[in-house]
Amino acid sequence: MTTRQREYDEDDVRVRPGRSSRPRTRTRPLHSDAVPGFVIAVDRGRYTCVLLDVGPDTPLVTAMRARELGRKSVVVGDRVDLVGDTSGAAGALARIVRITERTSVLRRTADDDETTAEGRLERVVVANADQLVIVSALADPPPRTGFIDRCLVAAYDAGIEPLLCLTKADLAGPETVLGYYAELELPYVLIRPEADLDALRALLAGRVSVMVGHSGVGKSTLVNRLVPDAARAVGTVSAIGRGRHTSTSAVALRLPRLPGHDDDARQHRRGASAAAGWIVDTPGVRSFGLAHVSADSLLHGFPDLVEGTADCPANCPHTPDATDCGLDAWVAAGKADGRRLASYRRLLASRSGEGDARGEPDQRNPGDPLAGS
Repeated sequence: MTTRQREYDEDDVRVRPGRSSRPRTRTRPLHSDAVPGFVIAVDRGRYTCVLLDVGPDTPLVTAMRARELGRKSVVVGDRVDLVGDTSGAAGALARIVRITERTSVLRRTADDDETTAEGRLERVVVANADQLVIVSALADPPPRTGFIDRCLVAAYDAGIEPLLCLTKADLAGPETVLGYYAELELPYVLIRPEADLDALRALLAGRVSVMVGHSGVGKSTLVNRLVPDAARAVGTVSAIGRGRHTSTSAVALRLPRLPGHDDDARQHRRGASAAAGWIVDTPGVRSFGLAHVSADSLLHGFPDLVEGTADCPANCPHTPDATDCGLDAWVAAGKADGRRLASYRRLLASRSGEGDARGEPDQRNPGDPLAGS
């Protein structure tokens, strides 16, 4: 018997399909169903958010960054768009797909000198803040104007309004501190134990306020008085993020609604501008490295000295050895406090790696309650 050979045609040829039949595209999804949110805590790749169009009792939503965000960082205070499971149920996970343009960014570095590794490491403390509340005790511990000056520079550089909150007013008067900042007309509020906080609450209402202060000045006590369930709120955030509220983290706490304010959904869409307002507790921020602030911006952190540079030569470094610097004559004429000029020059020296990174002198004058502070 003879075997007939089969003839093959193109129907017998099998072509292996590619890994995906969907053509590649650079077009990203529009996420038209995204809902607005406000980031209140960040913990190791998980972001705790509240929805802005629900109300004060909205559940906390845990989210992760979507891939299309690339390397854009998400920080406390960011207004974001969320997709996915925003129910806030246990185990639910949403995605952050967009970050709304920030109105302000408060930054700090660990060092003043940008040539060091610490100076180049820039950390965003909070986004979209309206106000920096600088908490300082009037006694026990004594006020440290070096720290306050740094906070003022950081606030002015970020375009955030500063507010000086002076605690323990029952132990000492504010005259010395207020005299030091007399030329700035710096807004302030005095806090006494057991006294009501109506004046401070009025200044915080409807704003996102970042609260900073050294250990022992009473900041934690103040936060707990402003937000009675602050400890419980932080614990809830920590449980969701599987982390803990450490000294390097920040948490936004919603202030209780003030009597007489309408707390409707329209206000919540504005996020941090709702009538009650938000406090961002930053227990880890004990000092501000200013390597990210330019020399010109550093001077503008001392507005009482700016006019005194009008007679300075071009590119004047404003250092003590600059013989033609007009700041010395400005102070000698009584138009600015000499301690303010000394503080400014300490910061200049610290930027060049020549001084204490905290902006404090090595020697303290026991007769001057503000010296070395």
